[in-house]
Amino acid sequence: MSQTSAIKAAYWRGFRNGLPFLLVIAPFGLLFGVAATNAGMDLAQVMGFSVMVIAGAAQFTALQLMGDHAPVVLILAASLAVNLRMAMYSAALTPHLGKSKGWHKALVAYFMVDQVYALSANEYETRPEMSRAEKLAYYAGACTPVCPNWYLATLAGALVGAAIPPEFALDFAVPITFLAMIGPALRSLAHVAAALVSIVGALVLSFLPSGVGLMIAALAAMVTGAQVELWVARRKGALL
Repeated sequence: MSQTSAIKAAYWRGFRNGLPFLLVIAPFGLLFGVAATNAGMDLAQVMGFSVMVIAGAAQFTALQLMGDHAPVVLILAASLAVNLRMAMYSAALTPHLGKSKGWHKALVAYFMVDQVYALSANEYETRPEMSRAEKLAYYAGACTPVCPNWYLATLAGALVGAAIPPEFALDFAVPITFLAMIGPALRSLAHVAAALVSIVGALVLSFLPSGVGLMIAALAAMVTGAQVELWVARRKGALL
């Protein structure tokens, strides 16, 4: 297969893998559009929020604090804390995409959302033979059904607003999205251990300010996963 064909194949593979997330991106975006409109934002503000931030969890956090009339500094700090996981995502993808052109990295950073990161990290780990161009193409393919439809769903929610019946229960999208991302990644003892520590940590530390407990739990999970991997490697070495 030529390099051009491989790049095209990587793009369409990413596109196909990203399609199932439409089932949760659409209601999640609708929910934000409705919530933001009900909070008093006009259409330009709602769409500006989604286009500039493009981070559902941080947007909902900011929206809730704005509704509580929290200080701007607190709103920004809480949103940043919720989105700090993107720094971990970036660090994880640096070995694969870190040597790309500056504008490529800028686009990767802008479109870094949970779904695209999860798909790309899994793909890069499963197919280590991929070239950097193929990895970028896969990333772009995964973004195509996810990110533009976040904008469209937000727009639809903002236009329709409170007319969406409450029995639609659009808030199911948030947990379903994360379950769909995490499930396929639990392929080893280290992954399972990290997931369990993150769950327990997030629950135990839920009394902390928004985002702080989550970050502590995430760091503890990373350390746990690394230690379990070292333990498994040592055990394998001892058995050889």
